[in-house]
Amino acid sequence: MPLVKPPELCDTTLEVAEDGLSESGAAVARTAPPNSILVSCIGNLGKIGLNTVPVAFNQQINAIFPNEGKAIPSFMFYQVLSCDFKDQLESLASGTTVPIVNKSKFNSIEVVLPPLPEQHRIVAILDEAFDGIATAKANAEKNLQNASALFESHLQAVFSQRVECWVANNKSLSELCELIVDCEHKTAPTQDEGIPSIRTPNIGKGKLLLDGVYRVSDEAYKEWTRRAEPQSGDLILAREAPAGNVAVIPENLKVCLGQRTVLIRPDYSVFKSEFLALLLLQPGMQQKLLAHSRGATVQHVNMKDIRALHIESIPPISKQMEIISVVSNMTEESERLESIYQQKLTALDELKKSLLHQAFSGQL
Repeated sequence: MPLVKPPELCDTTLEVAEDGLSESGAAVARTAPPNSILVSCIGNLGKIGLNTVPVAFNQQINAIFPNEGKAIPSFMFYQVLSCDFKDQLESLASGTTVPIVNKSKFNSIEVVLPPLPEQHRIVAILDEAFDGIATAKANAEKNLQNASALFESHLQAVFSQRVECWVANNKSLSELCELIVDCEHKTAPTQDEGIPSIRTPNIGKGKLLLDGVYRVSDEAYKEWTRRAEPQSGDLILAREAPAGNVAVIPENLKVCLGQRTVLIRPDYSVFKSEFLALLLLQPGMQQKLLAHSRGATVQHVNMKDIRALHIESIPPISKQMEIISVVSNMTEESERLESIYQQKLTALDELKKSLLHQAFSGQL
């Protein structure tokens, strides 16, 4: 019998493979028959699943076993999926670091059970609506992926059109840069205000992503930039998660290097910063950069491989500026499409929440 844990609960119907319980899991597991509703009550509050096969669940989960003479399992599932139920769940949570809702508090949550014919009517409406939303969401997610892939395809096309002006180089990246410096291998203390500390999630495709960025004090900045102080025009490369992403530090922005990042300062007589970032991001160069990456689960790029990265040819600065302009226009279009599809996904999620609220507030 499979064991279900909170990370596997994702507001969906569970179809868990029959892979058996581990000995450690069997010691704490309880059993839920098909059509039970499993709710995460420790940590990821409100993640739920409706199982289609018998499952075992651990102490992080509470299970609801609908009395099918009074409640349709899918009706109960939709009710637990609603924001109203989740709001009640969160209001009962205790714990300063990990929210917990114990069994007695969980059992105190009120649910609405109209007559069975009314439950069937509501389930039929929600099933049809959610099928349509699921189809629209799948299409929007596919379009979002396609829009995200435009950057790589544009980049590949631009760099495959090399002309005679590209000069043979055959040097390593370290030979073409003023410096390539690793970050401190410890986490800087953070605070609400201060200097942005650039971690790997803050490194996008050519630019920094500063939403939710961690910040450090002036004292921490001085300690974490002893090897080199980042400057505008420098590149920051991610060694992990996601390995290979690289961004340019813009004008008038003071930043600190976070863990698993590398500072690259190009020789400006050889490279425009933005061009070097594009060169490192283009698929062929990414393949070379990550060819020797380590890590069983997370790719990790070694400093020696970054410094030794072979650059075959380089266009003159004037050609680099043309390429930067072309790719910039393509990137704007890609980002515009991504924004449209992301807004559509958000709207579909809001529609789903709205329908659930209407269903369980007597408005459907």
